[in-house]
Amino acid sequence: MAENAGLAGTALAGLAFTAALAIATWLASLVRRDASLVDRVWALCIAGAGAVYFFLLQPQAGPRGLCMLLVAAAWALRLSLFITRRNWGHGEDRRYRMIRERNQPNFGLKSLWLVFGLQAVLAWIVSAPLLAGMVGSPALNLLDVAGLAIAVFGIGFEAVGDAQMARFKADRASAGQVMDRGLWRYTRHPNYFGEACVWWGLWLMAMAGSGWGGAWSAVSPVLMTVLLLKVSGVSLLEKDIAERRPAYRAYIARTNAFVPGPVRKEAP
Repeated sequence: MAENAGLAGTALAGLAFTAALAIATWLASLVRRDASLVDRVWALCIAGAGAVYFFLLQPQAGPRGLCMLLVAAAWALRLSLFITRRNWGHGEDRRYRMIRERNQPNFGLKSLWLVFGLQAVLAWIVSAPLLAGMVGSPALNLLDVAGLAIAVFGIGFEAVGDAQMARFKADRASAGQVMDRGLWRYTRHPNYFGEACVWWGLWLMAMAGSGWGGAWSAVSPVLMTVLLLKVSGVSLLEKDIAERRPAYRAYIARTNAFVPGPVRKEAP
């Protein structure tokens, strides 16, 4: 009973961290009139919750906990820096401008729960494998190796995809064209696929430490995959892109949306 209470307290401490960082970012967004600032800190909320778990669960977290925390931190820092650099000087992202328009008047106050509160809770849920992996057996095993390999692969795949797209957009000769080179030749969203790999890999590490007792933390990679495919990722970005850029229809016809695969032949 005491052990369960302690675990619940640790989990709530992680939620408190994500909420505190979200509220601080919300206050900054009121000054900047830019709710999309939340995108810059969302990954940091997840890794920060993991750091809270790691320090509260010493010495039980052990080497697995350290490995998981380092992976989460590397993923979060890279993603946060990339988004910050990409969005710097461009004002509020188009998606958030649409949310702002739909929720007037007083969007500033409403955004506390519509945007920042929601993201804090989602970040906390995604951090679940970090908690599950740190409360299990400290001994590393082969499943840890597999999970770590998948997670590290995901970080690299996502980083390469983002870098390729950044170079494509920076090239004036690419204006009006569809990015279908490099990793983008085999999947329309290599960054999203890589991100999903990170969290499925960390979930495997959680299972390595806690066995089926850590299976509950699958809520994290499942949620992340659903978000990337159906909510804020593929579905949202491609909702009207074929209307704005007709060449994208052909790209959809020959290229997988998520999992990389061979290029399909286009219909005549």
